Order: sequence, then C-alpha cells, then structure tokens
Amino acid sequence: MAHGLSRRETVLTMAGVMLGIFLASLDQTIVGTAIPRIVADLGGFDRFTWITSAYIAASTTAVPIVGRLSDLYGRKVFYVAAVVVFLVGSALAGLSQTMNQLIAFRAIQGIGGGSLMALAFVAVGDLFPPADRGKYQGFVAAMFGMSSVIGPTLGGFITDTLSWNWIFYINLPLGVVILALLIRFFPSVKPAPGSRRIDAAGMAALVVSILALLLALSLANVRYEWLSVQIVGLLAVSALSAIALVVAELRAAEPIMPLAIYRSSVVSLSLIATACTGFGMFGTIVFIPLFFQGALGASATSSGSFLTPMMLGVVIGAAISGQALSRLGGHYRLQGLVGIVMMGAGMFMASRMTPDTSFGSAVASIVALGFGLGVTFPPFTIAAQNAVPYSLLGAVTSATQFYRSVGGAVGLAALGALMATRFSSTLLELLPPSVKEALPAERLAALANDPQAVVDPDAVGALQGAASELGGGEWADYLLTALREALASAIGDVFLAALGVLALAAVATLFLKERALSKSWEEGGPTASG
Repeated sequence: MAHGLSRRETVLTMAGVMLGIFLASLDQTIVGTAIPRIVADLGGFDRFTWITSAYIAASTTAVPIVGRLSDLYGRKVFYVAAVVVFLVGSALAGLSQTMNQLIAFRAIQGIGGGSLMALAFVAVGDLFPPADRGKYQGFVAAMFGMSSVIGPTLGGFITDTLSWNWIFYINLPLGVVILALLIRFFPSVKPAPGSRRIDAAGMAALVVSILALLLALSLANVRYEWLSVQIVGLLAVSALSAIALVVAELRAAEPIMPLAIYRSSVVSLSLIATACTGFGMFGTIVFIPLFFQGALGASATSSGSFLTPMMLGVVIGAAISGQALSRLGGHYRLQGLVGIVMMGAGMFMASRMTPDTSFGSAVASIVALGFGLGVTFPPFTIAAQNAVPYSLLGAVTSATQFYRSVGGAVGLAALGALMATRFSSTLLELLPPSVKEALPAERLAALANDPQAVVDPDAVGALQGAASELGGGEWADYLLTALREALASAIGDVFLAALGVLALAAVATLFLKERALSKSWEEGGPTASG
C-alpha cells in the first residue's frame, strides 16, 4: 500500500490522478471535430492548425520542467497548480472571441495539461514501490488511450448539441472534482533536503529549443519549403539552444534536465525506445484515417472511427502489460520486445494494404499495431524509474513522456514529407501517357502535390467534370484509380519507414539490462506529511 495512506485514501488519490490524465489527454483529441464550427465562428482559417499545435507545443515544453521542479519542491503543489492553470485556460478558451485569443488560451491549457500528464506518471512512483508500479502505470496509460477513443465522438456531440465553447467549459466541473480529491488526499511528499536554486538558463534554453523545433516541423512543407531560410533558421536556433541547454545543465547546481540520468544505460536505451515508438505512434494515428478515406473510400466520419479499434487495442495492451509487469517478475526487457514485435507486425501488415484490402483486414492490422503499442507503455517507464534514485524520479519519468512527444513530432514531419514525395512520384508513374499528355501541366502538378481529390467529394466532382471536357469520363476513372493506388502505395511506404525506426527501438531494447524491481522504497524515498 502507498506510504502512510489507507487503502481508501490511496484509491481516491489514484482516482484523482487518473481523472487528471484523462482530462489532459482528452483535450488533445476532443477539439478536432469542433474545428470547422470554430473556424466558422472565429475565422482565421489560415491559423486553425495552431488550435492543436499550441496545446501540444506548450504541453511538451512543460513536461520536463514541471517533472524536475516537482523533484525539488514536492509534487502536490505543482499538481494542484497544474489543475488550476488547466481550468483557467479552459475557461478562457471557451470565452475566446478571436482565433488568436483561442490559440493563446490553448497554450495556457497546454501548460496545465502537460504538467498533469507529467505528474500523473510520477505520482504512481510516489504512491507505490517499483515492483507494484507496473499495474498502475498500465491503468494510467490506458486512460490516455481511452481519451483518444472518446474524444472525437464527445467533441462532435457537444458541438452539435450545445456549442463548440462547451468542449472547454465541460472541463470545469470535472476539474473541480479532481482538485478536491488532490487537495484532500494527495500526500505532501517531502523532497530530500538540498539546494533549491532554479535553473533559469536551462529552462530558457529548453523552451527555445523545443518551440523552435516544433514550429519548424509544423510549418515545413505546409507554409515554407524544407530548405527555406525560415525552416533552416528555426532548426538552427533549435540546435544551438540544445547545445546551450547542455552547457547550462553541466554548470547548474540543480539542472532542470539532469544529465546524470543519461549515465544509466537503462535510462538512455529506454528513452531511445520510447522516442522510436512515439515516432511510429503519432505517424500511424494521422495516416490511418487518410488511408481508410482515400484508398478504401470510407466517409470522413467513419474513417475517423476506424481509429477506435486501434486505441482500444492500446488501452487493453497497456492494462495487460502493466499487470504482467507487476505480477510476473518485472521482465521489462521481454515485455518491451513483445510489444515492439507486435507493433511491428501490425505496421508490416498495414504497409501491405492496397485499395482492394478489405475493411476487416485493415482493422485487424491496426488493432495489432495498437495492442503492441499499448504493451510498450509501462515497461520503458518502469525501467527508467527503477534505474535512478528517488530524487530523480520526476526528471526521469517526465523524460520518457518528453521523448515520446518529440519523437512523435519528428515522426509526423518526416513521414508526412515522405508520403508527399512518394505520392507525387508514384502518381506520375501510374498515369497512362495519354492522360498525362492531355492534362494541362498545372493541373497535373496540382494533383501530384495534393491528394485532396481522393478524399473530398467536391474535388472528385470537379475532377470528373474537367476530365469529361478533356476527352471523356473514363479519364476521370483512370485518374481516381491512379490517385487511390498512389495514396495507398505512399502510405504503405510510410508504414515501412516507421517500421525501420521501430527496429531501432527493438535493438535498443535488446541491450536493456534488467534489474529486479524493488518491493519497497529505497532509503531517502518518499515521506508523506499532512
């Protein structure tokens, strides 16, 4: 049982922790279905992607900072503050009158949400010794997956029934319940005595590096070319800030990202594996609906719903993996490998999908992918936690989430660029010479650079009309068939590339040294007061 707490107090504390991560992760997915209504009310179509990007950028940056500060000053004060910041951001987002206001308030939400997610996994380490953490880490990871299942549907229902503002207001009553549970039951864990100097230089370098990187990845191939001055400049700023961060951390008395954690090969290899699985996770979540809609002809609504089986696989995989980790001896290397192999098998099956693939086969491949992904969640977090002293628990736990998010951001950019390149070249290969000669060069270039005609009914109608004018309706059939085949082939290449990165995760996991999970806290571990 958790230190100094009764069973009832532990259950209620965990309820607050799980509700907190559900609330924070829900806000990454619930907004998507409301964006068309938000744009209709507020305008700012050219900035609508930042409704999501601002939240993700702020939450990613907050994770390592808050995780480390909680090591130095105690967990409870930051947990309570995170809920308050999240609720303030939610209320302000619901009151937004312009797109710029909404983007700014979503960033405030992201700071609170990222802090909640960071501290949720750390809290399990405070409440339970290493040998018992797996099953609870699995439950917390499952809440993340569950929010991905519920978010889009809930967002659409609230938007249609009430208004888009209520997807933010709905956080307030649940947040008040979480706040009450945390204030009443969450233990006030006393950090070990020592220096309390804030590493301002390290925090500044970290924020600049991450924001410049995420901004570059968000704008590349969307607003600017990859080799444009703007993107290269942002990447250079990110790299220079990362170097400055390392220098600052070497000099800081209490570094915000302690380099000491990387001295452990277990931690370093766990973070590599986590980043690689994050690379694959975020990429597949984006491209699976595109495949179902563009290659298999599903509607926009149903294509999104096909993610549900995958995310349910994540939920079940994480829950089973966590239980097995605690009950079967804590073999985190073996479980990590099992999860990666299953995830890789699902990716390989997905890479073989074509426009003729049945919906059942496609769903089977993404369920295997999701289940394997879920299995990987608890082992690497527990392995990293088990390899460092308790005084670094917050830093190392938040690092696993941080590397997963950064790996996902890099994955989205890299896989998106790969898909665009492969789609363009494959389409030109598939089109009959007669069609390529008859199509105006600018129209052919537009088709090769944007697969919109595959997923937009209006664009399909325009394409059919244009083809009829040029020589017959059968040309439209040629074009649509070629577009679907090119899209399926490009997405298949995306999954193969992600599979290659996943292989790096498998290699890193093979070299992971297993250490027995302690059944009690080490000396200097958590002590509760109040």
